[in-house]
Amino acid sequence: MSQLSDALKKRVQGDLMFDRFSRGRYATDASLYQMMPLGVLSPRSEDDIRAAIDIAGEQGVPVLARGGGTSQCGQTVNEALVLDNTQHFNDILELDVEGQRCVVRPGIVLDDLNRALKPHGLWFPVDVSTASRATIGGMTGNNSCGGKSLRYGMMRDNVLSIDAFLADGTKHHFGPLDNAPSPALAALRDDLLELGAREAAEIGARFPKVMRRVGGYNIDALVPKDTPNNLAHLLVGSEGTLAYSTAIELKLWPLVSQKVLGVCHFPTFHQAMDAAQHLVTLKPQGVELVDATMIKLARDIPMFRQTIEEFVTGKPDALLLVEFAEDDPNLHPQKLKQLEEMMGDLGYSWTGRGKNWGGVTAVPDPAMQARIADLRSSGLNIMMSMKADGKPVSFVEDCAVELPDLAAYTAGLTEIFEKHGTRGTWYAHASVGCLHVRPVLNLKLDQDVRKMRAIAEECFDLVAKYKGSHSGEHGDGLVRSEFHEKMFGARMVANFREVKKRFDPDGLFNPGKIVDAPKMDDRRLFRYSQDYTVPEFRTELDWSAWTGSGGGFQGAVEMCNNNGACRKLKGGTMCPSFRVTREEKDLTRGRANTLRLAISGQLGPDALTSDEMADTMKLCVSCKGCKRECPTGVDMAAMKIEVQAASARKHGLRLHDRLVAYLPRYAPWAARLPLIANLRNTVPGLAKLTERLSGFTASRDLPKWNARPFKDTEAEQNAAPKAVLFADCFNRYFEPENLRATLNVLGAAKVPVQIAAAPKGERPLCCGRTFLSAGLVDEARTEARRLVDALLPFAEQGLPIIGLEPSCLLTLRDEIPAMLPGAETALLARQARMLEEYIADQDDDPAFQLPLVSPAPRILLHGHCHQKAMGVMSSIEKTLSRLPDTQVDVVETSCCGMAGSFGYGIETHEISRKMAELDLAPAVRNADKDTLIVADGTSCRHQVADTTARKPVHVVRLLEMALKQ
Repeated sequence: MSQLSDALKKRVQGDLMFDRFSRGRYATDASLYQMMPLGVLSPRSEDDIRAAIDIAGEQGVPVLARGGGTSQCGQTVNEALVLDNTQHFNDILELDVEGQRCVVRPGIVLDDLNRALKPHGLWFPVDVSTASRATIGGMTGNNSCGGKSLRYGMMRDNVLSIDAFLADGTKHHFGPLDNAPSPALAALRDDLLELGAREAAEIGARFPKVMRRVGGYNIDALVPKDTPNNLAHLLVGSEGTLAYSTAIELKLWPLVSQKVLGVCHFPTFHQAMDAAQHLVTLKPQGVELVDATMIKLARDIPMFRQTIEEFVTGKPDALLLVEFAEDDPNLHPQKLKQLEEMMGDLGYSWTGRGKNWGGVTAVPDPAMQARIADLRSSGLNIMMSMKADGKPVSFVEDCAVELPDLAAYTAGLTEIFEKHGTRGTWYAHASVGCLHVRPVLNLKLDQDVRKMRAIAEECFDLVAKYKGSHSGEHGDGLVRSEFHEKMFGARMVANFREVKKRFDPDGLFNPGKIVDAPKMDDRRLFRYSQDYTVPEFRTELDWSAWTGSGGGFQGAVEMCNNNGACRKLKGGTMCPSFRVTREEKDLTRGRANTLRLAISGQLGPDALTSDEMADTMKLCVSCKGCKRECPTGVDMAAMKIEVQAASARKHGLRLHDRLVAYLPRYAPWAARLPLIANLRNTVPGLAKLTERLSGFTASRDLPKWNARPFKDTEAEQNAAPKAVLFADCFNRYFEPENLRATLNVLGAAKVPVQIAAAPKGERPLCCGRTFLSAGLVDEARTEARRLVDALLPFAEQGLPIIGLEPSCLLTLRDEIPAMLPGAETALLARQARMLEEYIADQDDDPAFQLPLVSPAPRILLHGHCHQKAMGVMSSIEKTLSRLPDTQVDVVETSCCGMAGSFGYGIETHEISRKMAELDLAPAVRNADKDTLIVADGTSCRHQVADTTARKPVHVVRLLEMALKQ
């Protein structure tokens, strides 16, 4: 590897990664496989790619092109030099609006492309469920399809041409053969067309007639026909085994602005499958399946629970989501009526019983449609959210059959699953006979690996019986390439080998895929190989909901299935650091993979407490976005606490970490001498002088200690309080005006308040969060115990525990139950409420009156990450809706970037500012001067003030301004 690395360093400008930690993060995709690459290059230009191909060819090293790494069949893992196109090689080269076409680099993400196209009224409609991270290069290599292929076709139908390097380093334009190509390409063209003519009859006889066929090479594109053959269509679906794409020309479509959704409910799964062939006659643009298992699992996931409650009626065994998008939206009511009539003709009604129960729920609201689409597109991750060792496994996932055979095929496959003692989870594309089905297996067990093999053999026999396709969407990779001879015959496989040999005679590009593949059940290639073990190790938090070593920590880490939902660049919160760096290590996925490899000994001894692990976690801001938005529930903020705790036990703490962690202990003393405590901010040069010693960047002022901190005695003692106020350290010592405003607001609402106080003579209460940020869990547990003891008597009376600082109050719901599991902390978690939640809860109480006037015509609201993660944002909006004549706009943003002390660190303050500049800071700068900026988080307010010179206020200050005098 050193020879390869040295040669590349001399010739490429892109980022090179040859260390074991980095390579480990590229060893897996969303499949069951793991293959350690030789090295990783993020190319910046075609010159980098050309140099990498030349050097790899000279040294006999395979090359693997990689996009988002979301392949489910093992296409994007190999013992090769991996070229990651996503970081730099991801732009739009050409956009022809009038001609409805564009040319893009392979690393551009589908959602990013469509965001750029939307202002022009265009879109690229191959809408795969992984659109937030799937790259056009990966989709092309995989011949991706999406949920609307019934109307728009697959990638092959929408790729016009491809510029690509061949293995010999020459670059060519692959497109319709109506122009004279270069001599080298002409020779290749002639050979390929000769093969197509020679094998036309065999292709006609052996290729499945179903629309969803992506197995093998598209050599049917070489068969003689009336229109010019397009060599690009041979590269589509070739999984990077024939050429290295550098530019892809796409066909674009007019953007349909309005659509309508009909959710068809069925009493049995079989009836839904049988109905699909009839529903497609209404010409929808998609019919998507959601089965009972997915409904049940989605109910247990916070981000989907409310959506399920709103659009699912009763207890259906299956839903079919029928979507219409007519050019004339006035036709939508007619389409829905036709759908309802057809369901009636098929024998279903809401008043029916047994097998006659069912009907249509109309969903005309675009916002609700988007939420349902998000749920459906998260089907894979929802299915993978099972916490047991057995997981739904992808290996027969996307076989496709003709619609009239769909019910019989699914029934037959269910029988196969039952025969082997398992069951399947079903979802996706009923409109084209391509259902995603995953039997539940534990691939750490030899017996389940044998079951997988047997199920695959029997399933593909069943597919062949119905003349279907064993590979209907997700490609071949390691899991299906082996079975091409069973599906296509020996002669066709020989044709595939001939194509591979003609393009890539030395097997440089992604060997072992499509042709000459290993056995799909070769455990040496599995993520959980035969020698995979995780020895016992110490953990600090409660991981008992999962299985495995570390009290279940192992199982929690292994929940990451690598599907890459954390790679999204817009919408939601996770992963804020990745949105700046676009580096794999700065993802929830990248960190989870590193943790899994570390605890299983694959990264060497003491990997968990190594400098490389610290670097992996350095840019995790503990936003908790993954806790809510990762459908498999990978809670990286909690996992980071374990890493820091292990590191603190072994290495101790830096002064910087101690200054942050012990703030609650020295705060009472600093508050008595605020002039001295604030000297760093006021004495010129002192911040720079102490920068290296303290670890705090001199480019920012630290929060200012208030000369008049909040005291518990400021609130009147009430014999019968209706609420208890928890005064956190940050508001107590830095912004006490927020706590005083809370007393005023609740006083105006005639709510008697008790301050939660420590026993007399003790320092004020603290949640322990600062200690957790440094991995000092024992110290945090001590603080948590004090807080629990003080609050428990109130909680036992049923009183709400109200707080202002999201990161502190919500610790009662999250970290404290994990540190002190039991009935007491569970009760406190139920009673803990942000102030806005408490006010929103009073809507049905006529005795609660809060007289308000408009404080400003417009309010721009930024949500703290933990408020988003814990589902609090809707309560804030509901509370602010009490303000008359006031427009409230919520900033669509990820983490503000300050994240406690993160934005003040020498090594992290620049990344912090870049996070703010993604969405939040521009939105604030663009706001009118009379718009009030509102943010509950202390760190959020400081970030906005530092980056925009606007001074935000806490929601409670806003409410205080709005009180009628």
